[in-house]
Amino acid sequence: MKKRKMSKVQVIALGFLIIIVAGVLLLKLPFATRSGESTDWLTAIFTATSATCVTGLVVADTYLYWSAFGQIVILCLIQIGGLGFMSIGIFLLVFFRRKVGLSERGLMQESVNALQLGGMVRLVKIIICGTLIVELCGAALLSIRFIPLLGVKTGIYYSIFHAVSAFCNGGFDLMGRFGEYSSLVMFYGDGVVNFAIMALVIIGGLGFLVWQDVLKNGFHVKKYRLHTKIVLMMTVSVLVVTTVLFMIFEWNNTMVDMSFKEKLYASMFSSVTARTAGFNSIDTAALTDSSKLLTILLMFMGGSPGSTAGGIKTTTVVVIFLYLWSNMRNATGCNIFGRRLDDEVIKKASLVFYINIILAVGAALIICSLESMNFIDIIFEVFSAIGTVGMTTGITRDLCAASKLVLVLLMYCGRIGSMTFAMSFIEKRKNVPVKFPVEKITVG
Repeated sequence: MKKRKMSKVQVIALGFLIIIVAGVLLLKLPFATRSGESTDWLTAIFTATSATCVTGLVVADTYLYWSAFGQIVILCLIQIGGLGFMSIGIFLLVFFRRKVGLSERGLMQESVNALQLGGMVRLVKIIICGTLIVELCGAALLSIRFIPLLGVKTGIYYSIFHAVSAFCNGGFDLMGRFGEYSSLVMFYGDGVVNFAIMALVIIGGLGFLVWQDVLKNGFHVKKYRLHTKIVLMMTVSVLVVTTVLFMIFEWNNTMVDMSFKEKLYASMFSSVTARTAGFNSIDTAALTDSSKLLTILLMFMGGSPGSTAGGIKTTTVVVIFLYLWSNMRNATGCNIFGRRLDDEVIKKASLVFYINIILAVGAALIICSLESMNFIDIIFEVFSAIGTVGMTTGITRDLCAASKLVLVLLMYCGRIGSMTFAMSFIEKRKNVPVKFPVEKITVG
């Protein structure tokens, strides 16, 4: 950083790019595919980016196309991309008893959007140890179904793969064994698989800062930071409301032949995974337009800051709504839970919202000009990519090379953060200390 005079956001952006390049080179190896032939560059780039950016969009079925080696490479990319390379890097420094300097702590703070520089090493320990514990517990639950179905060896492998993919909100699956691009459709009525995957997705999407706060204060909600309260409130509220909406929209469509319990499972699963996990237990292409629109909104929102999830984040949505509500009432400041939000937070939330909208609309215009496909399917794909979700109506593999590259860029921006991506180009520019005269204009 010092030699190249690189900012923190530039280091983070470059770090993820290096990981993607390494993944591409490994996936280009002949023994990474089942056919034993080297894959084409576009497939390798798209898959490596999707895995590192924990998205889940694929141009080739993970089980049918990639060998065991290729699948393990994808799994490693998901794990590194989900935790963030800085978390793993600092953990290795601590493990080998090397000094963790201020620059590393600063990068870690930027990487997880921490509010303060202190306690970064302790936070990293919580992230790594907590991740291993949660993923192992998730794998143990999934093994209850996968071992009887696939045998001990394959069942354990499937359990670990899907536990890591779910916790990191990766969306990659190996269910191509039972049907190409089938995801978890065959388990739509299985309570064990549904709740194990949903629990992993939710825990991974809450954010490492929330973990730290909950571990510190237990069930003493009043002691939680404002950030934690907002995240938990939004997570529960969105889950309940959207579960009900999915059940209403799909009751006589994709869920018409299901029992009430199965409809509840499918609705909850759709609500949870649409917020960046990328799995599906019902046919996404067969959803009603209402459900597709609801899914797009959930994908755009995503999970919470400093988590394995993508999207503009739950806190951003809350801040923007509070800002609108307070201005409509002509109130002073944005207040929630007895606290007032800082003006810088409102400014940042607005930037994140509009940058993501601009990127999504721009990408949709480009893809629409290149493809002759259903408009809502293209919009669905674009928001799935920028939200690092991985849900698709099935058009990913049918897109032309240029459209796929647009999605690659969106996935990359979505993972490092659209604001981080923009700031990596402009952060070093100095503002001229001159203010121009003020003049009013008419708006609205």
